[in-house]
Amino acid sequence: MDFQEIAKEVLELEAKELLKVDTTKIDFQGIVETILNSSGKLIVMGVGKSGLIGQKIAATLASTGTPSFFIHPTEAMHGDLGMIEKRDIVLAISYSGESDELIAILPHLKRLSHKIITMSKNPHSSLSKGGDFFIPINIEKEACPINTAPTSSTTLTLALGDALAVCLMKARNFTTHNFASFHPGGSLGKKLFVKIKDLMQKENLPIISPEIPLKDAIIKMSEARLGSAILAQNNQLYGILSDGDLRRAMMAKDFSLESPVKSYATLNPKFCDNENILAQQALEFIEQNKIQLLIITDSTKNIKGVVHLHTLISAGIRNS
Repeated sequence: MDFQEIAKEVLELEAKELLKVDTTKIDFQGIVETILNSSGKLIVMGVGKSGLIGQKIAATLASTGTPSFFIHPTEAMHGDLGMIEKRDIVLAISYSGESDELIAILPHLKRLSHKIITMSKNPHSSLSKGGDFFIPINIEKEACPINTAPTSSTTLTLALGDALAVCLMKARNFTTHNFASFHPGGSLGKKLFVKIKDLMQKENLPIISPEIPLKDAIIKMSEARLGSAILAQNNQLYGILSDGDLRRAMMAKDFSLESPVKSYATLNPKFCDNENILAQQALEFIEQNKIQLLIITDSTKNIKGVVHLHTLISAGIRNS
């Protein structure tokens, strides 16, 4: 049995069902405008596989600027109807259009909600006749070999939900910044919102005098575990001694552990004088300049903290 060929056939069959959709027969204009003009939420409801797809549609809508959540019809009949307000719009999903749980609650939805959008295969089903807008789930064949298990139909339902979400995103001029504000824990949220001051180390910094012997500077470096020591005078940045500086120093003919550390340090180190820059920008600066430790100062070069490359990576900051 060629399972690769079977998998290919399933994907091709479902893709064909998606491409058959005639969007001119769906009043997306009216649906989108109704949702935009509502001051309420978009409540999604469904049972079984339709309910699972409905949960994903609600999650997509909520994360792209349209307040939305899923309510199971059975739970709604036992108290969760209290979540629905007169200004809310309901999206009810049932492939057959005859799900008992949805049909039973339909009169209450018409009483409590503003408008009802239905999704089913039959515009004349009990559910669809009770709605204000209808989105057809028309397929010729499920992808399963016995043409029974919801496959093509659930894929189409999900895709139509995505189409609705994208229409609303465009209507709201939804941007990546908006998306990140709803996903602060995601990589995009970190990229757009986490600042260097949120991650920089301010305490126990390896700050040393430029005049101390190199041997003492090495001890300070080891204690701080940052791979570098910062040279400062009156807390103003003077230089940095990195692992690389130390290795190069050891190759010098006049190398001495008793020499002042400034003899071997980098006296014009890379630094940042704005703690409010994004951590993503700091990472780019670190990588461009091939350093591991970025020193943060104020406008007069007073040292405020440091951020290490490993700290940024551990915090989930990544380059695109």
